[in-house]
Amino acid sequence: MADSSGDWCTIESDPGVFTSLIESFGVKNVELTELWSLDDDSLMTLTAPIDGVDNAAVHGLIFLFKWQRQSSSATASLEGRGTPLTGDAVPEGLFFAQQTVQNACATQAILSVLFNARDAIVAQEGAESKDQEDDNGRRLVLGRTLSNFKEFTCHFPPDLRGEAIGSSDEIRTAHNSFGRSEDAFLSDPTKPKRIATDDDDVFHFIAYVPHENGCVYELDGLQQGPIQVGECKKDEADKDQWIKVARDAIQARLSNYSPTEIKFNLMAIVQDRRTYLNERLDALAAIGVEENDPAMVQIQSELHAEEEKRAQWALENARRHHNYLPFCVELLRSLAGSGKMDGLMNKAKTRAAEKRQRQQKS
Repeated sequence: MADSSGDWCTIESDPGVFTSLIESFGVKNVELTELWSLDDDSLMTLTAPIDGVDNAAVHGLIFLFKWQRQSSSATASLEGRGTPLTGDAVPEGLFFAQQTVQNACATQAILSVLFNARDAIVAQEGAESKDQEDDNGRRLVLGRTLSNFKEFTCHFPPDLRGEAIGSSDEIRTAHNSFGRSEDAFLSDPTKPKRIATDDDDVFHFIAYVPHENGCVYELDGLQQGPIQVGECKKDEADKDQWIKVARDAIQARLSNYSPTEIKFNLMAIVQDRRTYLNERLDALAAIGVEENDPAMVQIQSELHAEEEKRAQWALENARRHHNYLPFCVELLRSLAGSGKMDGLMNKAKTRAAEKRQRQQKS
């Protein structure tokens, strides 16, 4: 969290926001989904979300937690997370970038997953990604913007990769497009930005990804390097065993907090649900199942629900982009000018007092 934050804003931890963000980079075949539990059944729904699909792609996990001073210190090994790997100790092909600007940790954690996705389709100069086989949506399509960035920074050390992310106009512009307009409206450009103190709640994003060497890594931009959190057996019957390894590492982190602490969020970057729903429809149609068959109707209903979810995400993102403060200020000014403000304020105070009395009696 360096002072050279540029003008990166904070963005909301929300699957609709993050999915729209990565799609704005040109990434295809993926979406983000929230995990509300870490039990085996919940993890299984990531790879086997519907009947007939048991190998949906899971590319990585994004974990949001309240940052503690020791979280980014050299005491990582005391928390059971191992020692950050640097230099030649970093596995070949593992993308890791240090965070060098403030407020970029969300996008940086997402990029850590995307750049380490197994079998991702990287756009080639002069070739169209759509011409490459994406295995019915299981392979992530990285898109031109991120493909070029990954190629440009492939030989950079972690600190320069972080600087490259912070200096990328395309990445920063996409990130900031999901900030709330009222943040800029309320800020005073003539005054220095407020620096968080120890009394403030500061939140941080990190990523968990598998690697082809059979190990699982925690990618935290505030560390000097990736941290190996465990190994997983290369078992064809349990290709995503790595998720359970990452789950154990997350639970170890949670054990360092008070049992009453609930300010956490966990999301997975997974295969776009629409891809395997359409694949399932095609498979049923290929064996002669009629459109009015209950199995077909069920999948079509789920596919319709997915499209409605995307439409709702788009609506919510539009509302996030819109600045409502000028309207609110003008409304208050009009009420005051018409002489109605005092009466409305008195009614509000009366209702608040009555509510407090009801609460005290109950």
